[in-house]
Amino acid sequence: MQTGNDQASHPMNFLLDEKFNLPKVGEIRQGWIVEKRPHELLVDIGAKSEGIIPNQEYDKLDTAVRDSFNIGDPITVYIVNPEDADGNVILSYTKAAEEEDWHLAQTHMTNKTTFTGQVIGINRGGIIVRMGQLRGFVPNSQLDFSRFPDRNVTPERLQKMVGKKVTVKVMEVDRERGRLIMSERASLRERRENQRQELMDSIKPGDTFTGRVINLTNYGAFIDIGGIEGLVHLSEMSWKRVKTPSDIINVGDEVKVAVLSIDQAQQRIALSMKQLETDPWTIIDQLYSEGQLIEATITKITKFGAFARLNDDYQLEGLIHISELSHNHINHPREVVKAEDEVTVRIIRIAPEQRQLGLSLKQVDSAAYIEADIAMLNSN
Repeated sequence: MQTGNDQASHPMNFLLDEKFNLPKVGEIRQGWIVEKRPHELLVDIGAKSEGIIPNQEYDKLDTAVRDSFNIGDPITVYIVNPEDADGNVILSYTKAAEEEDWHLAQTHMTNKTTFTGQVIGINRGGIIVRMGQLRGFVPNSQLDFSRFPDRNVTPERLQKMVGKKVTVKVMEVDRERGRLIMSERASLRERRENQRQELMDSIKPGDTFTGRVINLTNYGAFIDIGGIEGLVHLSEMSWKRVKTPSDIINVGDEVKVAVLSIDQAQQRIALSMKQLETDPWTIIDQLYSEGQLIEATITKITKFGAFARLNDDYQLEGLIHISELSHNHINHPREVVKAEDEVTVRIIRIAPEQRQLGLSLKQVDSAAYIEADIAMLNSN
């Protein structure tokens, strides 16, 4: 009776090992190159005999691929025929690579990752992108339309893409039908979203950008600052009075903006153009002087006075106190002025710290300013 040790050491057990190690059609194995012949490659796959990558395939491989083969190197092969008429195991390097590439394509689709490959040709309705041994198809509708601003995708334009690299996402993998569909637009959307989030995470109030105007509304302008849209509210467009955004900018214009605030929850950014301009209140003494006469427009009436906007480049607003509206006693400013009236006012107070201008109607013809008025007229 044989013991377990006797069975393990039986001299015929190697035949069992060989039986279970016999190659099967469609199997992918790891082998080692044992000989490079002029038109074929001999590979040890651990079977009873070496396998052969025959000349029908070997001669079709790229020269660079053939030159990369060295004796002793590992190589992955596909079993085409476990035993041909001459008793050889027929192997395929290309089919093994294809199987690995199908697995890679499936992995890209499952993990929603991008792939960068070379455009190797065009087809009716799209381009062909190489993924190893596979040929992926990118339909025209899935191309990055920034290459075709007029959306006119012609064969001539597609031909110019051959030889260039594109980054795509795998959208469909059908191994049985040999179908591999890719999308450049999906990759672009993801890349832009990643860039947007990176920018949202990194920017802070006070940062400045050169952006492009992409839309105008009644209340402001939307500016693209590198994948993120920010809003410049009408009140932040200029220190000067702006009625509508189109008064000073147009869609497509490049503008410099500063970040005012970031709302991460709403993914919103408030921008300002005027923060990058000189604040007129910081140079107010260079712009105006007390006693100066200037044209203005009444903007608002209150019980204590009237607000007037100076009719100059900066269009700052000042207050005409009720006591400065008339030499006569009045009960309400509307007895003297109304909104939209064009008037001449005299600047009687400048307070840059409070950002205030004091104006007067009744002192326009004041004798106290005759000499100053004459000097102003002479200078003009």
